[in-house]
Amino acid sequence: MADHEIRDSSTTDGLPVAPSMGPVLASARMPHEEAPVGWRVVGVSAVALGVGVAAGFIAEALLHLIYLFTNLAFYGRFGFENVPPTTAALGAWTIAVPVAGALVIGVMARYGSAAIRGHGIPEVMERVLHGKSRISPRLLFLKPLSSAIAIGTGGPFGAEGPIIATGGAFGSLVGQTLRITADERKTLLAAGAAAGMAATFGTPMAAVLLAVELLLFEYRPRSVVPVALAASAATAVRWALVGAGPVFAMPALAALTWEALAVYAVIGALLGLVSVGVTRAVYAIEDGFERLPVHWMWWPALGAAAVGVVGYVEPRTLGVGYYLIEEILSGELVGAGLVALVGLKFLSWSLYLGSGTSGGTLAPLFIIGGGIGALLGGVAAGWFPEVGLVPGVAGLVGMAAIFAGASHAFLASVVFAFEATQQPMGLLPLLAGSGGAYLVSRLLMHHSIMTEKLARRGTAVRTEYDVDYLSRVAVREAASRDVVALDADDALGEVREWIAGGGTTHHGFPVVDAQQRLVGVVTHRDLLDPAMPPERRVRDVVKRPPAVVYEDHTLREAADHMIREGVGRLVVVDRRAPARVTGVLTRSDLLLAHRPRLEAADRPERSLRVGLRPPQAGP
Repeated sequence: MADHEIRDSSTTDGLPVAPSMGPVLASARMPHEEAPVGWRVVGVSAVALGVGVAAGFIAEALLHLIYLFTNLAFYGRFGFENVPPTTAALGAWTIAVPVAGALVIGVMARYGSAAIRGHGIPEVMERVLHGKSRISPRLLFLKPLSSAIAIGTGGPFGAEGPIIATGGAFGSLVGQTLRITADERKTLLAAGAAAGMAATFGTPMAAVLLAVELLLFEYRPRSVVPVALAASAATAVRWALVGAGPVFAMPALAALTWEALAVYAVIGALLGLVSVGVTRAVYAIEDGFERLPVHWMWWPALGAAAVGVVGYVEPRTLGVGYYLIEEILSGELVGAGLVALVGLKFLSWSLYLGSGTSGGTLAPLFIIGGGIGALLGGVAAGWFPEVGLVPGVAGLVGMAAIFAGASHAFLASVVFAFEATQQPMGLLPLLAGSGGAYLVSRLLMHHSIMTEKLARRGTAVRTEYDVDYLSRVAVREAASRDVVALDADDALGEVREWIAGGGTTHHGFPVVDAQQRLVGVVTHRDLLDPAMPPERRVRDVVKRPPAVVYEDHTLREAADHMIREGVGRLVVVDRRAPARVTGVLTRSDLLLAHRPRLEAADRPERSLRVGLRPPQAGP
């Protein structure tokens, strides 16, 4: 029996280079080297454009459905005018209207689909992570209907969460009718969700970022391009139907001083603390409802009773309340009235959301965060008048900061507030304030208001995105060079004696022929197979062409190749001389390749030497 030690490919020793690959090596299986964008992306993008246009009209239809139920419930008329419930003179009946709506929602959830419960985004995230982005068609109808009933009967929610969920459901449904991959269906789902948000607020960039941060769990051209096109199309539909003005108008902002910027950053950090408290309070209330000795279909009615009582005291807490955000940003809402509104809005929203009804979180968080930010800004402006603080800007910072802290969608929060107000001078304080809120929230809260529900169901969600480490390391940097190759013409009996005598600790062996050309790979199990008599040759137990990898392939390509081929090791060959074996890559090598990454993250070091004298060698 002959064995050969395969050394580093940079040397001239080791197995000699064969004049040709040979018939077997020519059929060797190589990793798929996939391009970032292929022609399938063009097709998915075309479909996403259609999804975006449709989602634009769906969003407008849902808003008008909310207006219809508001008119029916509070004014007793059939109409689609956008009239808030604050002017309805119902007296004590104000308490009964939300309860009636909640009873209908409870029945819909129990006998229609329990998936309509909640604010929409976590449920969509769950289908992306564990349902291959498949959403039931019935949710496309039940979710917007239940949300329209909840908000139209006074629920203190925003329409954006249900619209995002409905747009995502529509994108998923389109994807389920086409012959596409699960990843492509996820892209269409995210495209529909982003289009729904863009159509609601006219914020296409923020919609794309929200899809990246909360739904796609990746940033790659194959997914970002279709989502961007869908969001653009939905925004164009909004402009055609509503206009291109800012959704939250506010006075033009002037340039700010560095002192004011520092204060806005502190306000943002404080809102980060508030976002942690708000998230924990919502889930504490949800836990309280879980302990009630009644069926969950009745919980929304109990939460709605609180909504009605609060609405009777302060009618402005009823309904979506987008106009309240404008009043906060323009400085119309100040003082004790703003304090009362923020406190009561939080009480009403948290109790109703915790009861498991159908509604969104963005608008309530914007009102709460914007109100607290404006209050803090007003106090700081009174204390430090020379700094030039503007309570409206502080409100804008608070609005974005509380959402950044609660959702952990940092970039989407900043860009949303910027696009929704169309105030370029607000971008810097938004970036500083939201950055502070995001930092504080991540220090104190592992899961966001979106992912906490999933974590409680046993689903781990990571919202940090970085380049796959294995895709940054070449095979040449991790492959094992201490390789033993077997001669294809050796007898199995001879090889078995060699193994039994402790000749090697390896579990897999490249097999080469008389010209040192790679024939295949065999394992211990293949060699010791009792069905093969000892006089048979090693080449007889080679079952298929070898799975090989080049020195310059990435470890990600190699790992994917192992999975596709169902093998635990790959033979490494030189791209310039494919018959030349230069090493073997095993699963253990892939794991060990992570050691530098862990050391770079966990081992502090000082690499800069300070001083004039060079380091002395020796003792």
